[in-house]
Amino acid sequence: MKEIIFNDFVYAGVSSSLATVFTNPLEVVKIRMQLQGELGANNTHTYRNIPQAILQIAKNDGFSGLQKGLTPSLFFQFFLNAFRLGIYTTAHERGWTRDRKTGHVSILKSAFWGATGGFIGAAVSNPFFMLKTHLQSKAKETIAVGFQHQHTGMFNALQTIYSQHGIKGLYRGVSVNLPRALLGSGGQLAAFGYTKDYLQRNYEKKLAPPVISFISGATAGTVMAITMTPPDVLATRVYNQGVTAAGKGIYYNGVVDCCIKVVKTEGVMALYKGFWAHYIRIGPHSTLVLVFFDQLKALAAKYQHK
Repeated sequence: MKEIIFNDFVYAGVSSSLATVFTNPLEVVKIRMQLQGELGANNTHTYRNIPQAILQIAKNDGFSGLQKGLTPSLFFQFFLNAFRLGIYTTAHERGWTRDRKTGHVSILKSAFWGATGGFIGAAVSNPFFMLKTHLQSKAKETIAVGFQHQHTGMFNALQTIYSQHGIKGLYRGVSVNLPRALLGSGGQLAAFGYTKDYLQRNYEKKLAPPVISFISGATAGTVMAITMTPPDVLATRVYNQGVTAAGKGIYYNGVVDCCIKVVKTEGVMALYKGFWAHYIRIGPHSTLVLVFFDQLKALAAKYQHK
């Protein structure tokens, strides 16, 4: 049993890392869109839409610019989902996500375990979330938006932040990352678990397992994008801002201060900046993660029975 649980955590981390290789370019676009026009900055037309943003980045930063921050993204996604999906799967397989009377998957129980896993995963992976944000926002001056950190790579960024501000510096902004993970993970896994359970009960003979996984993952991604975008915008702003020598943010004092300033200077809809990039990314990413996860588990089970 312990080996199975451990394997679930590993499969979850590996599945998410594999998906990240395909979806990281959209994450770069999303970060840039969330940062443009920050507190009234006059660069709101730098990235007008997703195709134009991709062309701008490729033209100015090269095609490799579309994979900026990939290394910390891989670490972030591995640790986040190893705990997030691993904890949820353990709870699901032990029946903790099901209604006692009907035996069907409960949305509330699924949301609770998804949120719990997301909370723990976000706490563990927080330093890598910060590092990826710094590196993904860095661009040539002609298309730069937001504060520009001068890191040359993940390990340089890690060393710089740690030497200047210690462990505390690597966990700056964790107060906004945790509710972001609670909302996103809870909504995603509740939608995935409920949809998959419904399809398996009603359409198992008509739909192949990969198709059920795909539909469930796509549904989960939609729910996740809607619930997660506002806290994701705030997280990007808080993490990417520069800090004083004392480690204090130069733009925002915290998530509440950030929310107030963003709404006041940019309007309520600024909380949904980069929504379509987020939506288009999170749908395929969520689908790929959950499909990869299901297939890895299936392959492992097939191998163990040989």
